[in-house]
Amino acid sequence: MTSEFSFTDLAGIGIGPFNLSLAALANDVPQLKTRFFDQKPAFSWHPGLAFDDSVMQTSYLKDMVTPVRPTSALSFLNYLVLRGRFYDFMAARFETVSRREFTDYMAWVAHQLEICEFGAQVREVDHDGQRFLLRMASGDVVQARGLSVGTGPVPNVPEGAPLGPNCFHGIEYLERGKEIAGKRVAVIGGGQTGAEIVLDLLTARDGPAQLTWLSRRSAFWQLQEGGLVDQIFTPAYHNVFLDLPGDHKKEVVADQKYSSDGLTPATADEIYRQLYRHRHLEGGDAVSLRPGRTVTRIDRRFGGFQLQAETPDGGCEGLNAEVVILATGFRPTVPGCLDPIRDRLTTEAGGALALDARYRVLWDGPEDTPIYGMNHGRQSHGIVDPQLSLTAWRSASILEDFTGRPLFDALRTGSDGLVDWAGGQMAEESVRIPA
Repeated sequence: MTSEFSFTDLAGIGIGPFNLSLAALANDVPQLKTRFFDQKPAFSWHPGLAFDDSVMQTSYLKDMVTPVRPTSALSFLNYLVLRGRFYDFMAARFETVSRREFTDYMAWVAHQLEICEFGAQVREVDHDGQRFLLRMASGDVVQARGLSVGTGPVPNVPEGAPLGPNCFHGIEYLERGKEIAGKRVAVIGGGQTGAEIVLDLLTARDGPAQLTWLSRRSAFWQLQEGGLVDQIFTPAYHNVFLDLPGDHKKEVVADQKYSSDGLTPATADEIYRQLYRHRHLEGGDAVSLRPGRTVTRIDRRFGGFQLQAETPDGGCEGLNAEVVILATGFRPTVPGCLDPIRDRLTTEAGGALALDARYRVLWDGPEDTPIYGMNHGRQSHGIVDPQLSLTAWRSASILEDFTGRPLFDALRTGSDGLVDWAGGQMAEESVRIPA
């Protein structure tokens, strides 16, 4: 048990992948006291979407620590060694690690860290002019000089959606989607989550009687990937992006959408194979893919739902379904525990906390009591911010900013990248091609 009043240098609220990385790296920083709190009883990462065949979209080397501290005992490779599966893993020649195994790795990291406290709810956070006061559900009060807000985004639910047992967000699919056999099902959302749900329905032993997949995207676009695309997920490009004008940042983020929000090729290919099987080998016509549809209404009708969707030509389509699954993504939000200081925080139009280049939240408090925002910087820091690619690098950057000490050599010895981005530092002399 902790004392009723205690002090820590940096307190983390929420223990998802981003704050977990921060905790893993902070744990080895001398003379730095940190504590991380999460109301969940144990580490979990979107359990409602933990499909057995889901794979990560990033390399396992981009784990919680390796990019900046490859000798850490909390690396994915050390996890494999201590689990006794290193050689088996290597022999399997996985192109990428499964989401299930990476989640187990992160849970293993959390278990190693005494500074990660689960079943510990932060009720509210205030500031007394010198430090933050975290009032816990237990009645304890934790004083901290800095905060890291990593509570994660919340499901993005369309306004007016009649939520209930048969109309729910995709994050609840594995918990609620067991009783859909023989029913008419509509999946709304053309991203990876929607694709994985559709694939699961297509391959289910007792699948739906009818399946309709709707997306406002013009097509079911695949993930853009490869060495050249991956250059935007590097510290070098991140630093270039920070210097772009605000309006141009929005254009760039929109242009790069499918470098992070497209369908993985493996998932897209398997969906197509299943569609081929349903249509040509089983003679079925109960599966319909409808891109270019923007769902505008979902109304309850006669024990089911009636959907209306706009088409690209300005028309309107109707659809009846008994189950509606909203694979409509997530949105950033300010956690309720920050209500006592909410009026002092600057937020973006979409609800995210506004960040400066150091990942500090813009607020009117003292400079020496910073708040860091995890997964709030899509517009300010680019498409990479919600992804795992720069997780360890961001954590290291935050720790150096908070302590004012050069803690990680990797922040100063990294590559400048293999692409000369517009606005980036170019060579002083142009390369001349001989005549």
